[in-house]
Amino acid sequence: MKLVPGRRLPALALACALVAAAASPAGAAAKIQRIVSPGGIEAWLVHEPSVPVIAMDFAFRGGASADPADKPGVANMVTALLDEGAGDMNAKAFQERLQEQAIELSFASGRDRFRGTLRTLAENREEAFALLRAALAAPRFDADAVLRIRGQIVANLTRESTSPNHIASKRWWATAFPDHPYGRPADGTLESLPRIAADDLRGYVRRVFTREGLKIGIVGAVDAETAGRLVDQAFGSLPAKSGLAPVAETKPQGIGQRISVDLAVPQTVITFGGAGIARSDPDFFAAYVVNHILGGGSFSSRLHREVRETRGLAYSIYSTLVWLERTAILSGSTATRADRAAETVALIEQEFRRMAESGPTAAELERAKTYLKDSYALGFDTSSKIAGQLVQIQIDDLGIDYVDRRKALIEAITLEDAKRVAKRLLDGLLFVTVGPAKEAAVKKEGG
Repeated sequence: MKLVPGRRLPALALACALVAAAASPAGAAAKIQRIVSPGGIEAWLVHEPSVPVIAMDFAFRGGASADPADKPGVANMVTALLDEGAGDMNAKAFQERLQEQAIELSFASGRDRFRGTLRTLAENREEAFALLRAALAAPRFDADAVLRIRGQIVANLTRESTSPNHIASKRWWATAFPDHPYGRPADGTLESLPRIAADDLRGYVRRVFTREGLKIGIVGAVDAETAGRLVDQAFGSLPAKSGLAPVAETKPQGIGQRISVDLAVPQTVITFGGAGIARSDPDFFAAYVVNHILGGGSFSSRLHREVRETRGLAYSIYSTLVWLERTAILSGSTATRADRAAETVALIEQEFRRMAESGPTAAELERAKTYLKDSYALGFDTSSKIAGQLVQIQIDDLGIDYVDRRKALIEAITLEDAKRVAKRLLDGLLFVTVGPAKEAAVKKEGG
């Protein structure tokens, strides 16, 4: 957060209030209220009057998948430009009003959703929600701001063009989802960014910033009636229906391929992934537990034990479940010495095969279930985290009582469930390695 000289007291007050909010009990999430604003907009609210802060998260359907096919990167540019002037305020005036009241406003775009966050002292709520409304309903996209932000993004993309992690990730998604929005670079490309104009940004806002599919989570010192009024103030003037083109269901392609990209770097980066399980699938929690045992449990996982502890091939390795609106994947990554990349790939495949064939042990299952039940509270230890969880639960359509039901859903998973789902989940991988070709023993299929 930026501070303006002579205007430090509001920022300090907000910082102190956020520290106090972090000490709020995780049980606050159990007091979720479903509210509907006078204008008919639904939001979930956790009223916490003990801390004078309001935190709000929200999400529109769209994200990078709503970018024009020939201009990836539009959503990403919008995220960086919404606070660069709105209504009758240019970038300087807008930023000064945020800073004077210590209002935190930020935006981010994923593949399916465009998300935003608002943090403010309760006493500044009217100003905060008015500024958010201006940013969403009347962004300026002034020529100088567009030029400056485009230059910053191009500079980032130029740096990333030599980053093995970014190269591996982009190559994996492009191979897994060819001719699909998920396969396009969400941040754009060095070719697409110069062609994105202010009209493209305005067109994106018209398509995506609507009340249709809007999800909102609010936490803090605000009652239901006031929260409803503020929701209408921020979002009520947006169009009722979106202009989004449909995105097709898809599954990752290229399973079984080994792609090597030649890059002169000290270590070889290995990105891998395969088909996952949808969040709405009855087997999701069994898959979640299986992945935790295999590669999601950090220092306790099989991949960590075999790849790092037993053989010393890598400092870290992980796998994770990723669920999107139109697909689901299991993804992972590590980095190792170039001359041991082939050995590492073979070991990852071996551990996936072993889990698919035999499943976890009873002891592994019980440890994973205990950890996943007990650690969930860490996602509710600040107002900001709670607001984000409220939005994610709505996006995943889990129900307002999900927080109360989650522990029982995990506890119900049996060893037979875990073994059955392991066979279903761990069915082949697409590997992309990025590193020196002369040392790679993985077949090169492109670079």
